[in-house]
Amino acid sequence: MSPTPVTFTSPDQPASYSWEATDEEVAARYGLPLESVLRFDLNTAAAPPEMAQQVIGAGRFDMPMSEYPPADYRRLIAAAAARYGVEPDEIVVGAGADEVLDIIGKVFLPEGSTALVPVPTYAMYRVITEQRRAHVLPVPRLGSAEGYALDLPAVREAAQEASVVWLCSPNNPTALAEPDGAIQSLLGQIAADATSAGRDRPIVVVDEAYAEFAGRSVTALRFEHPNLITVRTASKAYALAGLRVGFGIARPEVIARMNPFRPPGSVSTVSVTVVTEALLDPTLADANVKRVSAERDRLTSALTKAGWSVGPSTTNFILVDFGSVERAAAVAEGLLRRGLVPRAFPATHKLADHLRLTVRDEGQDDRLIAAARELDVG
Repeated sequence: MSPTPVTFTSPDQPASYSWEATDEEVAARYGLPLESVLRFDLNTAAAPPEMAQQVIGAGRFDMPMSEYPPADYRRLIAAAAARYGVEPDEIVVGAGADEVLDIIGKVFLPEGSTALVPVPTYAMYRVITEQRRAHVLPVPRLGSAEGYALDLPAVREAAQEASVVWLCSPNNPTALAEPDGAIQSLLGQIAADATSAGRDRPIVVVDEAYAEFAGRSVTALRFEHPNLITVRTASKAYALAGLRVGFGIARPEVIARMNPFRPPGSVSTVSVTVVTEALLDPTLADANVKRVSAERDRLTSALTKAGWSVGPSTTNFILVDFGSVERAAAVAEGLLRRGLVPRAFPATHKLADHLRLTVRDEGQDDRLIAAARELDVG
């Protein structure tokens, strides 16, 4: 038995192209009331910020809903530029960070090229690379004792073959950021190797979806490394995943290459208005990060007391090691029967003996804690 993720699949597509089952599908599969299903697999928040409800309730959007949103997302980009400490011409907007990643693939991954993917990491890097008919070059990360950090010598060597290097810090699903200075050092090494070989540097993408939780970013390195793109999102720290707004940040000449591939109006008027106001609020993300961090510590402590081996985290999720694929599968099944949906991994995955679990609110997490006390992981 393996802890296969709960997905709906197409028989003619590879497993990496399978998306999460809906609440309705989970409820039907396990004979549960729909309202009892809780998502611990998607790294989303228990509820949106009150501000979002107020803005939507007021109904005053950047444009009437009968019209398309502003084509240049001017107010949204200005707010994001102020928030991230960059210039407006250093930002591209996408319908979530995933659309930004997709744009990067369209621009910088021609058919037959190669993308470096340190594994395990976010599955969309492989999906996007394969969709561009480019080759995936996986490079294993270090082990749990080293915090699943990048194997810098191996990444440096493999990067010499790559058009794009996909990085994620803090990394999903291992929940930890790269050590201080690691990405800066890697960028310098990649630049030196490219210069000595007389070739262009590969584009290095650092997905910083969870950067607010770690409290640091590598965006400032774009001045020294024009091949760097960082990716941010309103989904995690701002708790606005359903609005689907993400940003790519890079030097103006890189953004200029990406903009022609940006779909016009892919971010809705409602999303533009709410996320703009969220970015202009200097306290919103910080308050949510503080709440999630405190709840993460409480959840980790309670699950540890219940006998679960919870790893360290600088994100809004935790990674639990059950020691074997069979135990992870049994716990995943036990949780699902209780309406609690974990993120499990296929049997061939390096983390097949783990489950990834979102930090939600106290009441919802208490259901997970109660389940952990009831389930036998021995």
